[in-house]
Amino acid sequence: MMEVAYQPRIDSEIESLVERINPPSVCVDNDSDPDCTLVKVDSANKYGILLDMVQVLADLDLVISKSYISSDGDWFMDVFHVTDQLGNKLTDRSLILYIQQAICYSRKGGITKEMQSKLKREVQQRHVSTEHTAFEITGIDRPGLLSEIAAVLSDIGCHVTAAVAWTHHERAAMVIYLEDGFNGGPIIDPIRKAQVKDHLDIVMEAHQRVGDESRVVVSVVEAKGAPVGWAHTERRLHELMYAEGDYENCFGCDCCSGDRCDALWRGRCERIHVAIEACNGYSMVNVKCRDRPKLLFDTVCALKELQFVVFHAVAGARGSTAEQEYFIRKKNGCTLETEGQRERLRHCLVAALSRRASRGFKFDVRTENKMGLLSDVTRAVRENGLSITRAEMSTQGENAVGSFYVAGVNGGEKDANAVEAVVRELGGVVVSAVKTVGMVSTRLGSSRDVEEDRAKSSIGRLLWSKLGKLSTSIRSL
Repeated sequence: MMEVAYQPRIDSEIESLVERINPPSVCVDNDSDPDCTLVKVDSANKYGILLDMVQVLADLDLVISKSYISSDGDWFMDVFHVTDQLGNKLTDRSLILYIQQAICYSRKGGITKEMQSKLKREVQQRHVSTEHTAFEITGIDRPGLLSEIAAVLSDIGCHVTAAVAWTHHERAAMVIYLEDGFNGGPIIDPIRKAQVKDHLDIVMEAHQRVGDESRVVVSVVEAKGAPVGWAHTERRLHELMYAEGDYENCFGCDCCSGDRCDALWRGRCERIHVAIEACNGYSMVNVKCRDRPKLLFDTVCALKELQFVVFHAVAGARGSTAEQEYFIRKKNGCTLETEGQRERLRHCLVAALSRRASRGFKFDVRTENKMGLLSDVTRAVRENGLSITRAEMSTQGENAVGSFYVAGVNGGEKDANAVEAVVRELGGVVVSAVKTVGMVSTRLGSSRDVEEDRAKSSIGRLLWSKLGKLSTSIRSL
């Protein structure tokens, strides 16, 4: 029998009135914890607001060391323990004001250019708020793919203003923002856009196997100064990768004790352990993996993409191991009842958390912005026998900056000689080169032993023991 779930219809005007009556309160507290700044948020609840808040902190490259989330009913209260990349508390008044305003504005549709201009530091360009033509490209990954795409765009007179590319499990997804290389500004002529799309289609289909599919989608950011939240590039890449089915071949396991698991023994474990079980009317999801930047963002993004609502959650790290525990239901109010449903969620979470993992080398570039720069960099990588596994490039004023993760074309790690050859060929364009293991980087020529913490306690049990007190506090607000 088909399961039918009914939900009350909430009028948008009433929902807007509730938000105006109960505007979000954002407190940035530097006194309660000697090591971290606490960002405390409480407000009327709204589907998807958790991801919007985490996105604000992630775009600022802040480190979230702990988080406590509770959003049962019509109210939510979240606490994030954050530092900068150097482990320092947040003391910049303009940064604190930006966080407070950005979290409030994120629930109204996005963060405007005017807000970003008041911040006395760069916000990582995860999206583009001015007029650009955006191309979304997905398909089978192969060595040199990004180099071929960049070369074609340069040959037909397109200037790449920003590009982000991910590869995972033989699939590739990228979002590339273009300007007309001759006249500047977005490519608005339909004939010109069709010409660019045709060239990209040819590149994607050049080495396509029987049964493979590729997709090139053209979209235009039409409103100057429009809120940028809707076009968040990394959220879009997660969606594209999920649509490509990159999770189908992911092998995590449900072993969260830190012991050696069967999947690891078979060489198929992603070293991301996910356990799912029923608990007090929720589906409890426990995730344990190596700690890294943006781990919370990627997890919450995956849950949102799969139409799950997070009611309670707690996340933190012990040593190099991060553990997250979520109490969730589907948006329609249902929990995960079958093993097939749990297995699909497990695979999707493993995929979302492993897309950023890179084994090989990373090098950062910074140079004068010019047409064809992406083509020059990617060609040097390809000609030295390396393949790009992940890349991000954007413009900052008159300069272009970017990060490229590379590995041997056969998937194994290449020795430092090939990377050094790329550095020499590109001259002063490369500002740093490091070796990466997962999301951990070390300078070339050095090594670092990575210790794994074997914490066996369930964070969720601790959360439930204090949930009554937390719920009482929320109701009293």
